Amino acid sequence: MSRSLLVIGGGPAGMMAALLFARAGVPVTVFEKHIDFFRDFRGDTVHPSTMEILDQLGLLDMFLARPHSRIDSAQTRFGGKDYKLGDLSHLPTPAPFIAMMPQWEFLDFLRDEAMRYPHFTLHMKAKVAGLVEENGRVAGVQLDDGRIITDGGGLVIAADGRGSIVRDNAGFEAEILGAPMDILWFPIPKSPNAQGGLRGVVDGGAMMVMIDRSDYWQCAYLIPKDSAEALKAEGIAAFRARIERLAPELAPLDTVLTDVAQLKLLSVALDRLKNWSKPGLLVIGDAAHTMSPIGGVGINLAIQDAVAAANILAGPMAQGAAIDALLAKVQARRMLPTRLIQVGQRLAQNGLITPLLQGKGPTKAPWIVRLLDRYPLLQRIPGRMVGLGIRRERVESPEGGALNPLPLAGGATQT
Repeated sequence: MSRSLLVIGGGPAGMMAALLFARAGVPVTVFEKHIDFFRDFRGDTVHPSTMEILDQLGLLDMFLARPHSRIDSAQTRFGGKDYKLGDLSHLPTPAPFIAMMPQWEFLDFLRDEAMRYPHFTLHMKAKVAGLVEENGRVAGVQLDDGRIITDGGGLVIAADGRGSIVRDNAGFEAEILGAPMDILWFPIPKSPNAQGGLRGVVDGGAMMVMIDRSDYWQCAYLIPKDSAEALKAEGIAAFRARIERLAPELAPLDTVLTDVAQLKLLSVALDRLKNWSKPGLLVIGDAAHTMSPIGGVGINLAIQDAVAAANILAGPMAQGAAIDALLAKVQARRMLPTRLIQVGQRLAQNGLITPLLQGKGPTKAPWIVRLLDRYPLLQRIPGRMVGLGIRRERVESPEGGALNPLPLAGGATQT
């Protein structure tokens, strides 16, 4: 008899894990605290490594039929001069580009596919308040309405993101790597004639990233850590002036940015748990390793965690085997790429972002930026690192779950 899986969090890691375990024949229940998936300015970058996973599942064409835009290169502007930094178009993969898709679209897609399996259940507006332990083992979850749901000797996966309640409840210790900045997100309409893609702008001690979303720019303005309230107190006119100095092509913004309420704060963190598991419990994704937004790799690294977890655990769970002894293998598999990516993010923070925010940043493009721009072949290196990452996973979990006769149309009914 299969052992069951309880998943805390309906984000990318949680929903991908749920889909893969349900596909293997494991009864899965997901608890998502929000009433729907609609939250703006969540991670919207679906990288080629994630689309490889979808292709292996036979789902890539259906995924790409959903609304999205495509980015296959990145450039930045230093002191008014443009430099090309990366090229993904030559990647040996089914989708050699970044798909910019609202995260709610991606999560709806994963939900609909998982709901094709009759032993998959999704509870929306179901906030997990704590863990239930029996005989030194995590045996289930307690919801904030008092209900207790047990896993029948199976597994709880915590994929509840950077604000995970599991870290404190389970006594996990995090290694704090630190981040010097926070980010203010806001949309700016995009001129039909504007050059698209992924663009960075660095000038005058300020930095912003502009992500092409077809008819608008999704802008990320970097600010010193914990300075958001002071900046907002200056008023929206002062903020507009900052953006117009940094990116004059966006001006005028007086009818676009009209209220500081339009500025959405992302408090940036960089850390990782020293231990990702204990008997009956596994932590993955941002709950296990909070990533900086540098490179936009967080969502894709989280999905790789989910695939690795399914590869190692889904088969034994479907066969009813005990899996506590296997949990550490997931961390052992995923710790190397986590460490290496975080090392790269810290180097970027310490070498460019911290000096920039302190007014000590470079007045011209660093040598590596100029080198990449001068030799286009070299642009494939950062393209590969960002697009495919390190130790990318391949779906190896079994396909043993029965399917409903027809896919559910128009979204699934949820409890």
